[in-house]
Amino acid sequence: MAYREQYELIQRCINRGLDLEEELHARGLTYDWLVYSDEASPERYPCPPFIPLTERPALAEGIPCVSFFSGAGGLDLGFGQAGFENLADVEINPIFCETLRENGAHLVIGPPADHGDMNHPEEIIARLEAEGIPRNFPGVFHGGPPCQSFSIAANQRFSKNGENFKRTGFDHEQYGNLLFCYIAAITHFMPEAFLIENVDGLLNIDGGIQARRACQILEHAGYDVTPPHIVDAADFGVPQKRMRTIIMGSRIGHIDFPAPVEHHISMGSALVAPILDGDSHSPRNHKAASIDRYMKLNFGQRDKLGRVDRLDPLLPSKTVIAGGTGGGGRSHLHPFIPRTLTVRECARIQTFPDTYRFTGPMSRRFTQVGNAVPPVMAYEMACAIIRSVYQ
Repeated sequence: MAYREQYELIQRCINRGLDLEEELHARGLTYDWLVYSDEASPERYPCPPFIPLTERPALAEGIPCVSFFSGAGGLDLGFGQAGFENLADVEINPIFCETLRENGAHLVIGPPADHGDMNHPEEIIARLEAEGIPRNFPGVFHGGPPCQSFSIAANQRFSKNGENFKRTGFDHEQYGNLLFCYIAAITHFMPEAFLIENVDGLLNIDGGIQARRACQILEHAGYDVTPPHIVDAADFGVPQKRMRTIIMGSRIGHIDFPAPVEHHISMGSALVAPILDGDSHSPRNHKAASIDRYMKLNFGQRDKLGRVDRLDPLLPSKTVIAGGTGGGGRSHLHPFIPRTLTVRECARIQTFPDTYRFTGPMSRRFTQVGNAVPPVMAYEMACAIIRSVYQ
């Protein structure tokens, strides 16, 4: 559709109060036929190749691991591709548990049969022991304790007058102490190595006091703890800017942190291949007035009313936003189509394989994708553990 024809259709819908999706459908079209005013296309902005997770080599085979705060399984996928065998997932969210089971998780300790609540580490420890997880565990524990109380982005969504505005960190009643609940499981089972993932705010919420305390507990238990690193996922092959904190340690060796890639991968690289499966690939129903604003944006420019950004295909994406656990994640704008990204496109930027299924309503799928550790970054961390400890 030529931009002029598109413009006339948009104005017609606005002036007559027509539903844009219905008008497109009546013409045998979809949102994907729409273009920006600059008529940019992938052909005009070629991107370097991106190596999908499933094409990356395994460095080992069958090293056991246990996943905590598993979410939608980003860490599981990365560790699995590197050569680990995931024996159990611990997860409290029912829909996340459904997603894990849908994708073949071996054992999910979570709803409906279990609560999966790490606020009660002694119960989770007993449950894992009942499943045969031994002390001096011959493998790795990995997990990302919920980060709401440390997250700067999360607090920007709250009213300044609300009780959630300040980053309360470790004082947060529900989430602040889950890091130490996870550490309790680590020091009980004493896996050969561990990984802790969190937002970058973990290291500065209280001047780093609690993060240092966590490392000291682990060191006292006998671990060689690699100093906490604040990393950008883009430095480890993910086509997205995403700042995280990584803490790793081992009781049988020293873990060398992986070296960053020489060149960042552009987000356009993740969208080059066609999406052949329609699962989680339904665009939101945008109003004509929204498209009218979007289609005039340049690369990297923000629609202030909708608070969404048109992504630049030649740069890593801005951070994929999760929203709250009740749903409501907000995606960015596609670089070549004036609409927000679909769940599947966000999953591509997060480096999930297209074959990976997300369950629940579409809003909760956005949440799962946005909350996840990018599997390719998880793969790089897993490979670092293998090279340092198991080779």
